[in-house]
Amino acid sequence: MTSTHQRTPAAEVVSRPGRWLALCVLVLAVLLVAVDATVLGLATPYISEDLKPSGTQLLWIGDVYSFVIAGLLVSMGSLGDRIGRKKLLLTGAVAFGAVSVLNAYATTPELMILARALLGVAGATLMPSTLALIRNIFHDPRERSLAVGIWGAMASAGAAVGPVVGGFLLEHFWWGSVFLINLPVMAVLVVVGVKLIPESKNPVPGPWDLPSVGLSLIGMIGVVYAVKEAAAHGVGWEVVGAAVIGVAALVSFVRRQLTLASPLLDMRLFRNRGFSGAVLADLLTILGLAGLIFFLSQFLQLVQGREPFEAGLAELPAAVGAVGAGLVAGFVARRFSVRAVVAGGLAAVGLALAALTTLSQSTGYPLLGTVLLVVGVGAGFSFTVTADVILSSVPKEQAGAASAVSETAYELGAALGIALLGSIVTGVYAGFTAPAGTPADVASAAHESLGGAFESSSALPPAQAHTLLSSAQTAFVDGLQVAAGVGAAVLLATSVAAWFMLRGQRLEN
Repeated sequence: MTSTHQRTPAAEVVSRPGRWLALCVLVLAVLLVAVDATVLGLATPYISEDLKPSGTQLLWIGDVYSFVIAGLLVSMGSLGDRIGRKKLLLTGAVAFGAVSVLNAYATTPELMILARALLGVAGATLMPSTLALIRNIFHDPRERSLAVGIWGAMASAGAAVGPVVGGFLLEHFWWGSVFLINLPVMAVLVVVGVKLIPESKNPVPGPWDLPSVGLSLIGMIGVVYAVKEAAAHGVGWEVVGAAVIGVAALVSFVRRQLTLASPLLDMRLFRNRGFSGAVLADLLTILGLAGLIFFLSQFLQLVQGREPFEAGLAELPAAVGAVGAGLVAGFVARRFSVRAVVAGGLAAVGLALAALTTLSQSTGYPLLGTVLLVVGVGAGFSFTVTADVILSSVPKEQAGAASAVSETAYELGAALGIALLGSIVTGVYAGFTAPAGTPADVASAAHESLGGAFESSSALPPAQAHTLLSSAQTAFVDGLQVAAGVGAAVLLATSVAAWFMLRGQRLEN
């Protein structure tokens, strides 16, 4: 590596040892947001039993967090560029901790959906701030690649820690405890972050344009809502109306950004083929994964009968693979090429998802564990390198906005994945036939969700309950097979697109 002391005066910042300690604090926030997203999948059966949400409400509980984050990330990234990323990060951390308490003590499905939405608002302040601060703390490209790799690895580690910690808590406490684990982590982040994280912002930021904020939020939520409802219930006037409003708002947002002297998001960034290709790869990678992972937790518990803690441990290979791949992704991309690593990672995920089309209730763990490991390695390579490409293709003054684009792709992909693939699972599942003689209210509850089937079947005689649950589990697995096939097709197509869009793209040396 070239000595950083011989570059520019600005690069002397790199020699300060505190930058790695600052990174440790930043990844705490990433870890927490990732834990919070994955722990919900394990808690879902318990939330179903306690709050008795409908199938649609259950999907909203699962994805409203990502919807709100997706709608606000660009605005919050731009706000951090203006008021200071450290200030925004620490404010968001306090809010995230406070709203976690509301999630833990929600008493109705409606209150739970509201609490998840508010948590999304707080989460939107955390994610772009962390990546933008990395861009400004690490000036050496190779060190920055490693820092981004650690950042991505911690997001993946959160995906592993969430189910394991969540599984332990669910076996010993009530489901709300999975949200209260946010409080000590946020306390550490705030106390240590005040001292260690350097402040950074755009020196000439311009005003924060509130109409753009509104257009971004309305556009994102309108479009995602329309996609979700169309997938779940077909196209109706409500879906068409939401889609028209959402698309109109996004078109207005883009046109407004092109006329502003200080736009919330510089749309000219998308003229860079590498930047656009990386964003597209981010979005579709997560779309293919998110819906599947959300329902895989339920498969392990409700179909294969694993305890929550065991189900959490069963999902560990995905995170182990992603952590390992994330740490070496920058080196591998420099040794071979950006497009080979990203396209190869996407193809690996696609082939692993294709293997899940053979899933059955009796599928052994060796196949599941192998699939999860391959998914983790592929996603770790792809997501880490695309994040590095996005960060390194913009001036550091715009790091917040660029980070927000990366995060928006991630969160929008998660929301669409749960909505589209989740709706496929739900749609196939809802078509199963309840055994003859099943009371109408029991059959109705069973068709809402697999968790509902388990709860409602307790009112039936044992033989009839077994028949009902067997039919429900078979239908759920059928839905997972179809969703895995769709996810595989999306990922393999994205792999081909990334190969062409990232042609000639290089990481800085």
